[in-house]
Amino acid sequence: MFRTALRNVLAHKARLLMTVLAVMLGVAFVSGTLVFTDTLGNAFRNQSAKSYDNVAVSIETYAGDDEKTPGIDDATLEKIRGLDGVASATGRVDGFAGVADPDGKLIGNGWSNTGANFAPGKDGKDAQYTFVEGSGPAKNGSVALDKDTASKGKYKVGDPVRVATNGPVKEYTLSGIFTTEDGAVNAGGSLVLFDTPTAQKLYLKPGVFQNATVSAAGGVSDQKLLDEIEPLLPEDATAQTGKALADQQAKDIESGLTSLNTMLLAFAGIALFVGIFLIANTFTMLIAQRTRELALMRAIGATRRQVKRSVLLEAAFVGTLASVIGFLLGLGLATGLRSAMGVMGGKIPAGPLVVSPTAVISAFAVGVLITVLAAWLPARRASKIAPVAAMSSVHATASVKSLVVRNSIGGVITLLGSAGIVGGAATGGTGGRQLVAAGAFFALIGVIILIPLLSRPVIALVRPLLKKVFGVSGKLASQNAVRNPRRTGATASALAIGLTLVTGISVLGVTLGQAIDKMTTDNIKADYLISMASGDSLDESALTALSKADGVAALSPQQASSLQVDGEYHSASGVTPGDVEKVFSLTTESGSLASLKDGQVAVGSKTAKSNGWKAGDTLPVTFEDEKKGEVTIGATYKENEFLSPFVLPKELADRHSASTRPEIREIWIKADGGASKANEQSIVDALGDNPAMSVMDRQDIRDMFGGFINTALNIMYGLLAMALLIAVLGVVNTLAMSVFERQQEIGMLRAIGLDRGRVKRMIRLEAVVISVFGAVIGVGLGVFLGWAIGRTLSSDIPGYALVIPWDRLGVFLLLAGLVGVLASLWPARSAAKLNMLTAIKTE
Repeated sequence: MFRTALRNVLAHKARLLMTVLAVMLGVAFVSGTLVFTDTLGNAFRNQSAKSYDNVAVSIETYAGDDEKTPGIDDATLEKIRGLDGVASATGRVDGFAGVADPDGKLIGNGWSNTGANFAPGKDGKDAQYTFVEGSGPAKNGSVALDKDTASKGKYKVGDPVRVATNGPVKEYTLSGIFTTEDGAVNAGGSLVLFDTPTAQKLYLKPGVFQNATVSAAGGVSDQKLLDEIEPLLPEDATAQTGKALADQQAKDIESGLTSLNTMLLAFAGIALFVGIFLIANTFTMLIAQRTRELALMRAIGATRRQVKRSVLLEAAFVGTLASVIGFLLGLGLATGLRSAMGVMGGKIPAGPLVVSPTAVISAFAVGVLITVLAAWLPARRASKIAPVAAMSSVHATASVKSLVVRNSIGGVITLLGSAGIVGGAATGGTGGRQLVAAGAFFALIGVIILIPLLSRPVIALVRPLLKKVFGVSGKLASQNAVRNPRRTGATASALAIGLTLVTGISVLGVTLGQAIDKMTTDNIKADYLISMASGDSLDESALTALSKADGVAALSPQQASSLQVDGEYHSASGVTPGDVEKVFSLTTESGSLASLKDGQVAVGSKTAKSNGWKAGDTLPVTFEDEKKGEVTIGATYKENEFLSPFVLPKELADRHSASTRPEIREIWIKADGGASKANEQSIVDALGDNPAMSVMDRQDIRDMFGGFINTALNIMYGLLAMALLIAVLGVVNTLAMSVFERQQEIGMLRAIGLDRGRVKRMIRLEAVVISVFGAVIGVGLGVFLGWAIGRTLSSDIPGYALVIPWDRLGVFLLLAGLVGVLASLWPARSAAKLNMLTAIKTE
């Protein structure tokens, strides 16, 4: 039976091609994901270990500009240096620093643009940085840049460099260019080195460090040093050995990559699930076409078990071959993903391609098991063919009883799944989403089981149109599409699964996008939003400069603050009285916002109602600086998504700030005459053409809040593309094998007058009908799922309303039709080229 199975695979290699391709693509996705994440993890782990090679003890603090978090001062660092066994102790301080390119634009992505101190030892070198040109900054007014940033900005040693921290932009002289293993640079950011006093003044305060690294003399235990250092540290400091820190970072890297790995493997699983239908359909049709061969084997003594084993061996051969090719393709995919990350700005540390035993075993196990499992049902059917019945070469059609049982089971599962989806939508929240997910799984399985039943009535709806427009070819195509409902259903199911997911995320994405867009436009009146590219706080000087800029009619910061009422914490926004209502859409429900000028506060109506407060009430509070006092509620207002539940006049927020530097996250501006190039340029000039500050108009604001939705949708579309490609291969496969199976019929049609053009048209229309049928099912189910998931999120999204993207759904259906046309090119050409006499003689 082994030799028989092998001969059968070789004899039908052309008809098994699409199965090999489907499994190959799924295995490539799985192996590529595993190899890519293993390679990424190994590279970052090695980088982390390398960066702590000479670190015996690492000390970290949460140092700030208040007395509660003092950091590590020079005196503490000197005590550590004086311990026996300490070779060196280096203080570190860092924060945001952005470098402007020759056009004044920020180099890097903002959030990973970093500034730090250059801390040379006795030899004048800092072990963390290797200079390729010049030297480290030795005095105020000079900086050093990482090699990538210098290259992007076209800077050379001695050039002036404009650098922005959290204050006004300043010009420095470039003293040197270095290479580093710093994670911020590898993440696509930049690194600016200052001399230590300058860095301390910029980020903390003179004589104080945030962190420190200690290296040990030869033969001294890291743990011994740690035990001696810990008693010398301030309360807010934590210390651990360099090895422990490297190990912790390795675990963090592993944890981060696990999420990426899980997401990619989930989409690979979807692709393989779609491939199951192609594989099962292929073996079902092959068995139907080899009825006489199987009958002969049974007649000469082969048992049912041997026939079944023979088919499963064929599947194992196919799965193994596809797994080998798919694994090799996966290695190429992993290499390509690594290169693509570099092109997109992410710098991955150098390292070899890691091919773990887990990746190899998983890839082959998935490929072979999926193929064998998909072929199990066809193999079981093959083993049940009676020798005498099979010798007649008539396909074993499904009995009425089997179809009734199938449809009954499918109906029950679909109803259960639909009930779960509706129940989840009504429940809402996390529990509701879990219920929707479970219901979606069962509903999808149920619909797949019912698709053969649905094919007849759905396709019957378009039959008159096909006959009227395309004549005989259209009539024959519609009849062929429902001749074997199970085959049509299996082919359409693959497309239905892919389009269910694509449609579901499209409906959800567009709905959420429009809700967020509406929230943005409904809540703001401002023409411009000013913020730091890094997400850090703006300096007070920016507010002062903007208040003097031409064209600024009103401006208000959104200054983060907080207070406690009866022990309950409430976030607060510090704003400019009189201007806040000009930059935000605020609906006063009681009192007056003018009371902010008198030092009173405004409270969101939901917060006020839940606590039983009203305008005029005086509340005992504990401010952010832990001082106690009282505030009077001057107004209540309908909640605005861009403001905290408590709105304070800026002067009050400043007076009770826990930090000497106010936390101004945003500045909102209303301009004279609205947004214009002149007003925008005036704002940019007032800010000193600072590359670290972003100036956004209303459209930019909408794009910022809604852009991530489109990005997420595009990523999802890309990841689902593999599943849709396999679905297309399924259509090609079904038509190609159907043409082979119907050679005699096609020969007879040619003999009675159907020319080659109409034969091609018949095959194409059949493909289009099957593809669009699957698309209609997928789109319908996808809209249902999108609605249900959206309902579970509606309570968290103000202004939520279902939006059905009719234009996208139309595009999906048109693409499904195009897929059918493209998938039919080869089968239609093969059918048209058949010699009618030879075809008529075919059995």
